[in-house]
Amino acid sequence: MNPNVKQTGFNLAYVLIAAFGVLALQDWWIRSQAVATIPYSEFQKLVRENGVARVVVSADRIEGEVKGEIDGKKRFVTNRVEQDLAKELDEHGVVYAGRFEDRTLPLILSWVVPIALFLGLWMFLGRRMAKQLGGPGGGLMSIGKSKAKVYVETDTRVTFADVAGVEESKEELKEIVAFLKDPKGYGRLGARMPKGVLLVGPPGTGKTLLAKAVAGEAGVPFFSISGSEFVEMFVGVGAARVRDLFEQARAKAPAIIFIDELDAMGRARASMGALGGGHDEKEQTLNQLLVELDGFDASSGIVLLGATNRPEVLDPALLRAGRFDRQVLVDRPDRTGRTAILEVHSRKVKLAGGVRLEQVSALTPGFTGADLANLVNEAALVATRRGGEQISMEDFNVAIERIVAGLEKKNRLLNPREREIVAHHEMGHAIVAAALPGCDPVHKISIIPRGIGALGYTIQRPTEDRYLMTREELEAKMLVLLGGRAAEHVVFGHLSTGAADDLSKATEIARSMVTRYGMGPALGPVTYETEPNGFLGAAAGPRRLYAEETAREIDLAVRDLVQAAFDRARVILADNRPLLDESARELLARETLAGADLGALLGRVHPERRPRVAAAVS
Repeated sequence: MNPNVKQTGFNLAYVLIAAFGVLALQDWWIRSQAVATIPYSEFQKLVRENGVARVVVSADRIEGEVKGEIDGKKRFVTNRVEQDLAKELDEHGVVYAGRFEDRTLPLILSWVVPIALFLGLWMFLGRRMAKQLGGPGGGLMSIGKSKAKVYVETDTRVTFADVAGVEESKEELKEIVAFLKDPKGYGRLGARMPKGVLLVGPPGTGKTLLAKAVAGEAGVPFFSISGSEFVEMFVGVGAARVRDLFEQARAKAPAIIFIDELDAMGRARASMGALGGGHDEKEQTLNQLLVELDGFDASSGIVLLGATNRPEVLDPALLRAGRFDRQVLVDRPDRTGRTAILEVHSRKVKLAGGVRLEQVSALTPGFTGADLANLVNEAALVATRRGGEQISMEDFNVAIERIVAGLEKKNRLLNPREREIVAHHEMGHAIVAAALPGCDPVHKISIIPRGIGALGYTIQRPTEDRYLMTREELEAKMLVLLGGRAAEHVVFGHLSTGAADDLSKATEIARSMVTRYGMGPALGPVTYETEPNGFLGAAAGPRRLYAEETAREIDLAVRDLVQAAFDRARVILADNRPLLDESARELLARETLAGADLGALLGRVHPERRPRVAAAVS
C-alpha cells in the first residue's frame, strides 16, 4: 500500500462520544428553546382556567402553548400524573408534578451501543480480511495490493560469489545482469533482453539464491513473491495483485520480479477443472500474468524470474517464446560442484586442519545445495556437543550418518538373538559388496539402531558420481541389497522381517530393468513403462503401456531376476562362511566397524567364483 495515501477508518470511542453528545444536545435544546417546565398541577389549573391554547399529548409527557405567558415563555412541557391520583391531590390542595426522566442513557443502551458494536465488529473483520488479502497497512481497499517484499542491493547481500555448484546456470544469468547494467550496449545489434527466465530444478538446488544473486549483481530492486500468494478465495484478487506488482516494478525500473513456486498460479488451464481442483480465480490470475508479460516492453528494464520444480504442469502459453523466453536448469551438483558449495558454507565455521572437503563431497552423491548447508550445520552441532574447538572429519562422518540413516537410538535394547541376526545381516551386505568387482567399498558397519525401524546399517563410500549403469552393475546392486537376507538364510536357516526395505529396493531395480531399460531377455528391448515426468512427477506413478498377458510376463521376469540375485548372494556367503561368522562376532563385540579394522576383515573375502550367465537370471 502506498504510504503517502492517508488511511481512513472508524474509531469506536469517537462514535460513542459523538452519539452521547448528540442526545445530550437534543435534550438541552428542548429544554432551552423558550419552553417552561411546569408541574402537572399547574397544567391542570391552566386547563380549568382556559389558559391552554393547544397541547401535544404522549404516553408520559404533555407539550403545548399557553394563551398568555409563563415566566415570559409561550411554550410549556409537563410530565403526566395518573388521573385518579391527580384528582385526589387537587382535592387536598397539593402541588404535584411528574418526574422528568433522563432518557439519554436508556436510548444509548438500546440503540447506539448495539449499532456501535456492530460497526466495531465490522471494522475488525474488515481489517483482518484486508490484512490477510492485502498485506500490512489494513483497509479493505488494500485487498488487491501486492504482498511482494522489495529488496534493494544492500538488502539482498547476495552475489554470484555466494552461489556455487551451478556454474552453467550462473553463466546464463550473468547475461541478464549485463543487460540490466548496459541495455544499450547489448542492444546495439538489435538484441532484446529476455522478458522472462524460468529457473527449473529439484527442491533445494538454489533457485531462489540465484535470483537474489542476479539482483545483487545488477544492483536493482528485487520484488520477491510466492505464486501461492496471488490466489485467494475472492475471484479477481489474484489478478489485481499481479497488476499491482507490475505497476510497482515499472515505477522502480530497472527491476527484477521473482515469483517462487510459479506452478501454484501457472498450472495448465486444462487441469483447472474438476480433475485439477482449480477454479476461476487461478485462471484469471494466470490470464492477467500472461497479459502483463505481453504488455511490458523488454527495454523498460523489467525482468521476470520464475522458479518451479514442476515445469511439466505449467501452462504452454506461459512457456512460449515472448513470455518466458529462457529456461535455466538448476540441477543437483556433481562432485566438483558439491566441493565448491561446501567451501562456501564452510566460511562461517571453524574447520580442523585434517578436513578434506573433497572427501566429504565424495560421500554425499545426490545432495543438493540445501542438503550440504544442512550437513555443515549438523557437523558444527556435532563438534559443539562433544566440546571441540574445530570441526573434524569425524564430525562430518557423524553428520552424514545422521542425515542419511537417522538419529542413533542407543537406548533401544535388542535381545541377544535379535542382535546376532542383525550382525550377520549387516556383515552379509558388506561381504557380498567386497566379493563383487566394481562395487562401492564399504565405509562403515553398525548394529546401533538408527532412524525409524533401522536396527543396523551398512554405509558404502562411492568412488565417483555415476550417470550410467550397466546390467552387471544393476545386478551387483541387487546382490548387495539381498546379501543381508541371504546371510540370515545361510546362518540361521530361516528369514526375518529385517530385509523388508532391502527387498523393496531390489524389486524396484529389477522392475526398472525389465520395464524401462529393456534388460529382460524374455521380453526384449522394449519399454513398457515410461518414467514419470518432472522432478516430483513420481507421485503420480509410471504409465502402464502393456496388456494383461505382458503384465504376467513382467512379474515373472522381475521375480526371476530377484531370485537369481538372492541365490548368487547365498553362494558368495556360503563360500565365505567362516569369515561371516568371525566378522559377525567382532561386530557384536564392538557394535561398529570402520576404517582399518573393517578393511582388514573385508580384505579376506573370496571373490565370487560363479560365472555370470545371462540365462540364470532370465
